[in-house]
Amino acid sequence: MIAKEEKDIKGLKAAGNVCARALKLMMDSAKPGMTTLELDNIGEDFLSTEGARSAPRAMYNFPGGTCISITPVIAHGIPGDHVIKEGELINIDVSAELGGYFGDTGASMVVGKSKPEYDKLLEATKSTLAKVLSLVQAGKPLNIIGKTVQQEAAKHGYNPIFDLTGHGIGLQLHEKPSAVYNFHKPDDRRLLEEGLVLAIEPFLTTGKGHVVEKSDGWSLKTVDNTIAAQFEHTVIITKGEPIILTV
Repeated sequence: MIAKEEKDIKGLKAAGNVCARALKLMMDSAKPGMTTLELDNIGEDFLSTEGARSAPRAMYNFPGGTCISITPVIAHGIPGDHVIKEGELINIDVSAELGGYFGDTGASMVVGKSKPEYDKLLEATKSTLAKVLSLVQAGKPLNIIGKTVQQEAAKHGYNPIFDLTGHGIGLQLHEKPSAVYNFHKPDDRRLLEEGLVLAIEPFLTTGKGHVVEKSDGWSLKTVDNTIAAQFEHTVIITKGEPIILTV
């Protein structure tokens, strides 16, 4: 989506904000001993109260209101009867539709007491997203995203997850550009356009950087069972700093 009209920007901000608040609520609520389904219900109930709909459930009939992934699963984890343990590394991804507009955000966290290995990965992934957001600008190559993610990952001793990408968003959950790569792709000559709405989501891992789908048909785990982290914002590209919608 190209968003330049005020009504579109206002609608996108509202959708992004409800996603951000749902994510924060879920992160604050995550405790050892609760199931991922109980945590999911907190998020989806909040979205419903705010007049929003779970995007994965509405668009793809996903069996959950949000995606909750327990390491080594890093994306599309199905909420269920898994009891969250002390010190477990999890990822929460919230996407929703409100008033015809979509937002998408996500974050990884440790429930309860963490350990240095997890903290280092989380900080590196979060700072990678911040670095990307400081660079994206209308007229620049779209691949500045992937190039930066791969450079930042290597700087910290990690790999990006090559199989997982960001995407266009706006009036649907997934729009063109369909693949916003998290690695440097020299033949990708697309440019960032003013008003382009993107979900930017770097994934970093201690492993090889590839995922495989589990037998449930949704959950994506690292192929080598290594840990991974993701942080995500939905943004509007401008001639200056991007408008971050999921805050």
